[in-house]
Amino acid sequence: MDKTNLEKSWQPSASFERLRQRSELLRGIRNYFHAEDVMEVETPMLSRSATVDPHIDSFQASFCPLGTDIQETLYLHTSPEFPMKRLLAAGCEDIYYLGRVFRNGEAGGRHNPEFTMLEWYRLGIDHHQLMDDVTGLIRSVTPFKEAGRYSYKKLFVEKLGVDPHEASDQELEALTQEHVDSSLAGLARNDYLDLLFSNCIEPSLGGRTAEGLEGVYVYDYPASMSALSRIQENSEGQKVSARFELFINGVELANGYHELADGQEQQQRFENDQAERKELGKPVYPYDDNLVAGLKEGSFPDCAGVAMGIDRLHMLMAQTQSIKEVIPFDFFRA
Repeated sequence: MDKTNLEKSWQPSASFERLRQRSELLRGIRNYFHAEDVMEVETPMLSRSATVDPHIDSFQASFCPLGTDIQETLYLHTSPEFPMKRLLAAGCEDIYYLGRVFRNGEAGGRHNPEFTMLEWYRLGIDHHQLMDDVTGLIRSVTPFKEAGRYSYKKLFVEKLGVDPHEASDQELEALTQEHVDSSLAGLARNDYLDLLFSNCIEPSLGGRTAEGLEGVYVYDYPASMSALSRIQENSEGQKVSARFELFINGVELANGYHELADGQEQQQRFENDQAERKELGKPVYPYDDNLVAGLKEGSFPDCAGVAMGIDRLHMLMAQTQSIKEVIPFDFFRA
């Protein structure tokens, strides 16, 4: 780093006007949940377990008790999801978390290794009803309207002429080579679907007008993309994930689930994710057996939950493509 950049690196990356806007955004979010009687909770940032999602990597830290030779590996949380679900299994009602989470990997553009996440859970509703709640929350902090709710299948049929639930891997490979990159071959089915969606569908979802933000909800993802959501059948008897994503101006903003309540099924999914990480040559983290125990032994309620990137929402409101313009100090000034 040259001297000029060194001298400037102590300064904030965002303007005071943007930081003031951010403060109002955070206050507005808390006001919404206060009016809805949703309780704010804090969860541990350090844990002995980590996400085992094949596409998310955790930061590691060491706990070294004074006077001992012990060195215990801990992980910074990538989401407050697991402890929040343990609270729900123990009898907690509607809750939300608003704070920092950490993901190893990318920095710059729309990504920062630490960022602000909003996550909340509502009892007694499914993911379709939760979309109404997400819309209500965003409208409470900025002008927003829905531009539509579409099934994953409908978008694939309209844009690419193929049913994503029925197409063969060979058909998906051919479409990927035609629309994305002719050299791509031998990928996993979900990788083809992700590439087709992110390149051919996602950029056109939602928008921004003089009146404000416009969002598109996408639901009924393939069952193979269920993550921590339930699996159900769509109107045509095809197995789909009970989840949705919200896109605004081609940016994924929120990811919601009708939450899985089966502890045995959750354990199996964790173990499958660990196996996939091993196959990909990635570190295999320990999964949260406390969550599994909570689902098996507790009284986990019928509920839906959603995570939203607050930095991304602020970027959309501020009309910027750079995360450093909406946070006090980005990774390179930390």
